[in-house]
Amino acid sequence: MRFVVLCLSFLCLSLSNGTPAAQAAEKTCTNSIGMEFILIPAGSFTMGAKDFEKVPIGETPQHRVSISKPFYLGKYEVTQAQWTAVMGNNPSEYKGWSNPVEQVSWDDIQVFIQRLNQNEGHTRYRLPTEAEWEYAARAGTESIYSFGDDARELGNYAWYDEDYLSSSTHPVGQKQPNAWGLYDMHGNVFEWVQDWHGKQYYSNSPGADPKGPSSGSFRVLRGGSWHHPAHSCSSTSRYCYVPDSSVEFFGFRLALSPE
Repeated sequence: MRFVVLCLSFLCLSLSNGTPAAQAAEKTCTNSIGMEFILIPAGSFTMGAKDFEKVPIGETPQHRVSISKPFYLGKYEVTQAQWTAVMGNNPSEYKGWSNPVEQVSWDDIQVFIQRLNQNEGHTRYRLPTEAEWEYAARAGTESIYSFGDDARELGNYAWYDEDYLSSSTHPVGQKQPNAWGLYDMHGNVFEWVQDWHGKQYYSNSPGADPKGPSSGSFRVLRGGSWHHPAHSCSSTSRYCYVPDSSVEFFGFRLALSPE
């Protein structure tokens, strides 16, 4: 069955008269299985953690990065309902149609992306790069979190292991979004991104559209999870794992390249 993507911004609204309503609509996109996407503008930002944050070596040094092209990023983490619509199964430990899908490996996600692209007749779905992910998570900020530096505020934005009381994932979109309207960029599930992990990569990363090392043993995950403390949920925190591993706090959100 061939699905029809409902990205109005690509078609009807490109012919609009530029009214405020039309301009606002151009910033969003919803596909055939209900995934909502937000247009992330091109721009530049400072990637990585500040020295005073006392973070692992892989999160430093800070370096200036430019994202040369706009891209769409999922408003929410991919849910179990959306995964099941494409794959016909639900591997998640913590069941709930509106909860993020978890226990999916990086390799599993490549199959999901291939099938979704095939269903919709294009090749535009993909994982975001690590740089795209952090750029979107920061949403124009330079603080530890998208909302500031105070971890005591994290509970307003993230499901995380506060006082070791957290016990599972939660439905997406229940906490506050960042300034660009993206939910759960902190916590709920770690999100696989496209890049291979390189511990020293930040020291020689290209300044424009970095895509990570050309090879490696581990893929990168970002954003922290329900199972992890506040410092793991910062905008700069990096995690890595072998790409065929599926864990109950590993999930993802999709990027969509404009036509």
